[in-house]
Amino acid sequence: MQCTRSKGSNSKLAITAVALQDHISRNLQLHSLSSERKRNPRRSASNNGVRRTSHHRDDGSEEKEYVLDPSPPPMTLAQKLGLAEAPPAPLTVDEWSRVKSRSVDEGDSSQPCAICREEFQLQPQVLLSCSHVFHRVCLQSFEKFSGRKCCPMCRKAHYETRVIHDGARLYRVKCAIRIQACWRGCMVRKWYRQVRKTVPPKDKGLRRKFFERKFQELNDSLVRSCDTNVEEFLSAIDCDLASSRSVFRQFEEQHVSETKEEDWEKIQEKAARQEARDCPICLAPLCVGTGGAEEARRSVLLLSCSHLFHLCCLEAFESFCPEGRPACPLCRSLYRKRLV
Repeated sequence: MQCTRSKGSNSKLAITAVALQDHISRNLQLHSLSSERKRNPRRSASNNGVRRTSHHRDDGSEEKEYVLDPSPPPMTLAQKLGLAEAPPAPLTVDEWSRVKSRSVDEGDSSQPCAICREEFQLQPQVLLSCSHVFHRVCLQSFEKFSGRKCCPMCRKAHYETRVIHDGARLYRVKCAIRIQACWRGCMVRKWYRQVRKTVPPKDKGLRRKFFERKFQELNDSLVRSCDTNVEEFLSAIDCDLASSRSVFRQFEEQHVSETKEEDWEKIQEKAARQEARDCPICLAPLCVGTGGAEEARRSVLLLSCSHLFHLCCLEAFESFCPEGRPACPLCRSLYRKRLV
C-alpha cells in the first residue's frame, strides 16, 4: 500500500512539474506577443466578439478601430489544473467603451507617447485594456526588447490592444487651429498696415512724421506726373504767373477813375493824420518848396493812396521801374499824384 501511494504521489508531482514548466515556457515565448503576430484583423475581431467602430474623417473616408490581439491561446495544463491563473476573457464592446472613456477623460491621446515622448500626430496609435495609449511601433519595440507582454506604465500583464485614431483626430484639429491663427494674424497685420497708412496717430511726433511722409508722397507723385524736364515745367509756371499779373494790372489801369477835388481833400486829411515826416525812399525830411529849381525838385507829392514822397525820389523810382505804370512803393497800388 505504501509503495502504491508513493508511486501515485510521485506521478502527481511529475504532472504538476511538467504542467508548470509548460506554462512558464509558453509565457516566455516571444511569438505569442500580440504585436509580433501576423494575422487578419477581421478574423481576430470576429473571434473576440468585438465589433469594429468607424469614425468619419474630414475628407469623407472612415477610420476603423479594431482589436489588435488575436484570439486567446488555449489554456495550459497548469491553468486547467488550477496551478496558474486562467487568462482573462476578451473585453466586450461595452468594456472597450469604458476603457476608451477613461483614456479620453485622462487626456492620454493629447499627451506625448510615454515611450518615445513624441506627439502621436498621424502615426498608428494603440489603446491598451488598462486605458494607456502608445504608438503602435513603440509598443512593438518595447515588447520585443523586454521579452514579455507588460504595460510600460502600470506593468499590467496579459493586456489587450485596440487600434484607435484619437491622436490623429486631435492633431488635425490642432493643425487646423494653427492654420486659422496664422491666417487671422496675417489678415490683422495687413489691416493694421492699411490703417497706419490712412489714419494719423495721436502722438505728436508720430503724427508729424505721418504728415511729412504724406507730403513727400504727394510731391513725388507730382514730380512723376510732370514732364521729365522739370526746369521747363517751372519756367512755364513763371510765364503763366507773369501773364496773369499783367492782365490784372491792365484791368486795374482801365478801371481807375479820375480823382475829384473832394477826394483829394479827404486823402490829404488822411495823410495829415498819418504824420509822415520823412520820405520813404530817401529818408530825408519832407518840406514844401517855395522857390528855386532845386527846391521845386524837393517838393512833396501826395499820392491817391495817401502816401507822401519827394518829387525827385518818386521820379527816380518811376524811371527805374521796368513796368509801364509803376505802383506805390509802400502799398503797391496804382496811384495818381498831386503836388502839395
